[in-house]
Amino acid sequence: MKIVTKKETFTNPLYLESGRILEPYELVYETYGELNDERSNAILITHALSGSHHAAGRYEGERKPGWWDGLIGDGKAVDTKKFFVICVNVIGSCYGSTGPMSPMYPSLEPYRFRFPVVTVKDMVKAQRILLDRLGIDRLHAIIGGSMGGMQALRFAVEYPSFARHTIAMAATYATRPWVIAFNKVVQEAIVKDPRFQNGNYDPKDFAEEGFTGLAVGRMAGHISYLSPESMDRKFGRAYVETDGLFELFGKFQVERYLEYNGYGFSKWFDPLSYLYITKAINIFDLSRGHDSLEEALKRIRTDLHLISFQRDLLFMPEEMRHIADVMGAQGQGELVRYYEVESDYGHDAFLVELEKFSDYIADVIGK
Repeated sequence: MKIVTKKETFTNPLYLESGRILEPYELVYETYGELNDERSNAILITHALSGSHHAAGRYEGERKPGWWDGLIGDGKAVDTKKFFVICVNVIGSCYGSTGPMSPMYPSLEPYRFRFPVVTVKDMVKAQRILLDRLGIDRLHAIIGGSMGGMQALRFAVEYPSFARHTIAMAATYATRPWVIAFNKVVQEAIVKDPRFQNGNYDPKDFAEEGFTGLAVGRMAGHISYLSPESMDRKFGRAYVETDGLFELFGKFQVERYLEYNGYGFSKWFDPLSYLYITKAINIFDLSRGHDSLEEALKRIRTDLHLISFQRDLLFMPEEMRHIADVMGAQGQGELVRYYEVESDYGHDAFLVELEKFSDYIADVIGK
């Protein structure tokens, strides 16, 4: 599989939903496979909160492949022998696209808190501009999960005929208080950590030991990404063998798991980016800019597939089902399909249990 990673710089202003602008701005993206002569085989993959443009394949010397490698590649569900696959790092992230630690032109000083609040709609708008530059005026499909699913839905509403197929999974039509509450725990943990220094930290300070505020917040996030059943199955009541049961800070395996993932994550993900992206997730509402959700959904012309997971406690199945119900009630039933995956893994099932939906995706995009 051919992997190409590029960065594009845009000097025209990006007008944001807030009324502010980004000028100039950059987008990092990765492609897999080859674009055909008709430019009709392009598929856009949209990533989640902590994801990046590196969706598949393995860089030289890399221990782990891209975050959706089990789904994308030669002979896989999203077959890169057949399709030209693109994944773009969203604005606000910390993997090379313009974000809060990018230089604020014409200065070389980073934006930090001067970076504007960006929305999922802004992320989508920037990607649409990039695709125009690449000479792609229509996509064969858009596929994304979680915040990536939000992007897929926003594409379907704002650019109704841009994609032939749209697959949104583990997402929602509007972020509910349950999710906002988890994100609040992360935000408070970050900003109240003395090492955050009101956003004036040096990222190098966290490279060795991580950043406690983000690590603690990420632990809370991991709880929401799983389910009680998957935690029982993964950890049970197993105790760390080298820890004493009656030592105050002796750990269950689940505690060690949270520490390992939380502190590991905080060594490489930027805390300001985390704040800005969770803000974008919190304020996501597909109806904003339209009179109602019904009016927003009436704009959809793409073949829309909504995939949810039964024990997803973050974005619950009824949220995706509601989109299908609304569209069905207003005469759009032929455009939408709802598929509920039997799973007790939790929200992260869209990243882990690929075998439960990869055939469905292959069938949709193969048409």
